[in-house]
Amino acid sequence: MSQQHNGRSLGHQARKRFGQNFLQDTGIISRIVRAVRPSGHDRLVEIGPGMGAITEQLLAQNEGALDVIELDRDLIPGLRVKFFNYPDFKIHEADALKFDFNQLKIDERPLRIVGNLPYNISTPLIFHLLAQSCVADMHFMLQKEVVHRLAAHPGGGEWGRLSVMAQYFCQVECLFEVPPECFIPRPKVDSAIVRLTPYETPPYPADDLKMLDDTVRRSFAQRRKTLRNNLKGLVEADDLQRLEIDPQRRPETLSLEEFVRISNWRSQE
Repeated sequence: MSQQHNGRSLGHQARKRFGQNFLQDTGIISRIVRAVRPSGHDRLVEIGPGMGAITEQLLAQNEGALDVIELDRDLIPGLRVKFFNYPDFKIHEADALKFDFNQLKIDERPLRIVGNLPYNISTPLIFHLLAQSCVADMHFMLQKEVVHRLAAHPGGGEWGRLSVMAQYFCQVECLFEVPPECFIPRPKVDSAIVRLTPYETPPYPADDLKMLDDTVRRSFAQRRKTLRNNLKGLVEADDLQRLEIDPQRRPETLSLEEFVRISNWRSQE
């Protein structure tokens, strides 16, 4: 356990604007790395290495090869010193939301991405990564509620736009939860580890991704209202019935396949 006091770790003050909460629990760190299972020659990328707690074990398991993306420039000198003896350890000072991850794919190996993500950027960052064609899988620490929404099933209150769009692109697995006391400073929320594995081919291909996103967004605009009301003027009740979807259903009862069915019908109009 490293030195800590009032949100400090190794002399670094965690910054609220970067959403920093440094993972300190060695048991949880080992469990995350076991979930990733580096093969020893993966193209591993860590987003937000912080003080290097997960970084150290990833390097040990992957023969010293790792790219990290870090926005806080004050953390970078410490990372350089800590891992100076790893020639294949590379630091990219950048905002992960704007970073082109395709530039890290230097051969046929796809990227395997790991990160303890700030809660305020987790959703847009996941979709930024899903838009890249070079990702094999992603293991992220996120707010527990976000993980539960990502992995939700139709019929429950957690099933929504995030669930549908994430599961269109990838298989989602909630692996395990992480309590606040594992971090410095302690966050006010529980966390969880999620594994996202992009599909080579989506199980239900959409003719137009923007149309699918628009269909899902409008369907969930008012969750308590029926599809007939939420899609009024876009898809009529008769059309939904032709698609074998009851217009009186609420959006949280629809499956991914049914949302794609409606979207593809709209694309053909």
